[in-house]
Amino acid sequence: MQPFLGPDFLLDTAAARHLYHDVAESLPIVDYHNHLGPDVIASDKKWDDIGAIWLEGDHYKWRAMRWAGINEERVSGAADFREKFNAFAEVMPRFLGNPLYHWTHLELQRYFGIRDLLSPATADAIWEKANSKLAEDSHSARGLLRQMKVEFVGTTDMPCDSLEHHKAIAQDDSINDMIVAPSFRPDQAYKIEMPGFMDFIADLSKVVGRSIESYEELMDALIERLDHFVANGCKATDHGIDVLRFAPPVNTAALNVIFEKRMTNQALEELEIAQFQTNMLVDLSRAYYQRGLVMQMHIGAIRNNNHRFYGSLGADVGGDSINDLPVAGPLNGLLGEMDRDGHLPKTVLYHLNPNMNEVIVSTAGNFQDGTIPGKIQAGSGWWFNDQLDGMERQMTQLAQMGLFSHFIGMLTDSRSFLSFPRHEYFRRLVCQMIGRWTEAGHIPNDRQLLDKLVRDVCYQNAADWFLDQPEA
Repeated sequence: MQPFLGPDFLLDTAAARHLYHDVAESLPIVDYHNHLGPDVIASDKKWDDIGAIWLEGDHYKWRAMRWAGINEERVSGAADFREKFNAFAEVMPRFLGNPLYHWTHLELQRYFGIRDLLSPATADAIWEKANSKLAEDSHSARGLLRQMKVEFVGTTDMPCDSLEHHKAIAQDDSINDMIVAPSFRPDQAYKIEMPGFMDFIADLSKVVGRSIESYEELMDALIERLDHFVANGCKATDHGIDVLRFAPPVNTAALNVIFEKRMTNQALEELEIAQFQTNMLVDLSRAYYQRGLVMQMHIGAIRNNNHRFYGSLGADVGGDSINDLPVAGPLNGLLGEMDRDGHLPKTVLYHLNPNMNEVIVSTAGNFQDGTIPGKIQAGSGWWFNDQLDGMERQMTQLAQMGLFSHFIGMLTDSRSFLSFPRHEYFRRLVCQMIGRWTEAGHIPNDRQLLDKLVRDVCYQNAADWFLDQPEA
């Protein structure tokens, strides 16, 4: 019997053990999509205690703690972080089978050298040892990234963001060993139906220094902000698309009418919302293509379902889940319009519903055009699917319906500076899968061939896209 999270965790074949320990384990990390705060990296923040770095804003943990019966005071409420940490330790033994059990103990091992299982009996000792480590320079924001050999951090930023912290990082010679790049996320612009749309237009008008009274003026302002992002190192864009809409494009005059209706607080028809979103996403995709940016599309969340939590705590607090709306028709329609003039950028498609894996992979295959290997990606298991079963299902369908060899691999999608062992989790799974394929005779036991496959999927493919450092 293997020890819990021992050296050969998940590595159940000789091939898997070789692939992980001799190839994947030492590779750097390109984390091309996350929600880390650039201000935290710019200031090289240190945390006072493990409760703060672990539990502040982490809706994964919040959901599980509520499920275990912890009251909100000790989850996201006014209790101090020692109380919240104690609550987390109290319920950790009940997390068996949930990826949080693996992630929590991988983080304790990798960052703090702690192999004890978190529980009420060990909480005091773990609290003291972890906090003593957090006081060291090795456990500042940058120190934590360096421990995991992170070469690229792709943050998530809104069009009106000043990017002042990215500028400060770029000018700081002490952090020249990693790239911290903003990613342009214009959700507020194309979600014309959302309550905050008019507020966004007002904010954008202030940032660009002129009024925005038409669709053309809105697009001009967005492109100006996009160029500001590119000037500050942007490599990728991101789009949260909870409801995927598609309608045949309409002319600018029709878009101006829709914009004016919304700005005068008139109700929009569903068709008008779809026309506006389709046209804006198509126009933005062309701008991304022209600037060599990667377009990411996160599809299929149903958000803010708990009205009580949303009213008291706001968004991103653990009230979101998987949607089951149609995707194949609108997604193919949207990508087809983006590709009509050959200006579809490199694209990563993620769907929160694992039942859509085959739809996403087969759709990605429709728009490969021979210009860039894996130009349209079936993105990694996202959110509820970044656990062993979810990642394996996604990669299996990609391998069977597309080309696994050109997969750009894992990302954290996290707000936590302790989340990077998730790349190890992913890499061990990749090696397990390939090792089992090898042992079963499904693929040849060719060390050179398999080593390259693991290196590419775990690092090199993403490095080629985001670091501009192709393999020699």
